[in-house]
Amino acid sequence: MNAIITAPELASDLAGPNPPVLLDVRWQLGGPNLRDEYEKAHIPGAVFVDLDSELAGPAGAAGRHPLPDLDVFGSAMRAAGVSADRDVVVYDGGQGWAAARAWWLLGYSGHPSVRVLDGGFAAWNGPVSSERPAPEPGSFAPAPGARPLLDADGAAALARTGVLLDARAGERYRGEVEPIDPVGGHIPGAVSAPTTENVETDGRFLPAAELADRFKSLGAGATSEVGVYCGSGVSGAHEVLALAVAGIPAALYVGSWSEWSRDGSRPVAVGPDPQ
Repeated sequence: MNAIITAPELASDLAGPNPPVLLDVRWQLGGPNLRDEYEKAHIPGAVFVDLDSELAGPAGAAGRHPLPDLDVFGSAMRAAGVSADRDVVVYDGGQGWAAARAWWLLGYSGHPSVRVLDGGFAAWNGPVSSERPAPEPGSFAPAPGARPLLDADGAAALARTGVLLDARAGERYRGEVEPIDPVGGHIPGAVSAPTTENVETDGRFLPAAELADRFKSLGAGATSEVGVYCGSGVSGAHEVLALAVAGIPAALYVGSWSEWSRDGSRPVAVGPDPQ
């Protein structure tokens, strides 16, 4: 199944006999969640999910958005109506990062059929609602491990033996600026691959063939061992999604730079060269 779905395709599925569960994961980096925006208008039937409290654990030594407690995550998914035998579609405001985090986490936890609305809520031109739905509780039980996951040691090793992509902005990779984490730079051996270059100006993904060509130029192909990290495992999930659209499987280092840079024993590279 394709990892993304267009707005017309979603409208068709919602009108069909087995509509997907809809999750609204609108979110802003460094700010409060966007539940207020959800309350004003959302795709009918969508349930709001809070990235910071339901798709991530508390910030700390493991990073700013570590994996959530599985009981918390599973409970939130069941309350939203998620079951393993029913399709799920996730959307955010349009950037796609938060929706990709939900897509990755559900897939990592064993859900077989999750897609992201390409272009997010901004791409939706169908009806909207301000009513909060009351879905029948789902039965989804997270079973982690269905998608590859990297820890810090694994990311360091992959940067030497495979392809480790850094999804952050180029200036953060090079260490020229670091607005969030303790130090700028990148994991030695990682290749700069800003996730913003995977999408059009409206937030929709580039065509699969163009994405495949982009990643091939960075050394990442369908037969490569590929991993991704970012600042805290959110935009990195979006890059893993872009790789999936291109037909390239990839592991995610969830702790990402926010974990790596907190450990003074970890080496840091600066400048445009991977090493």
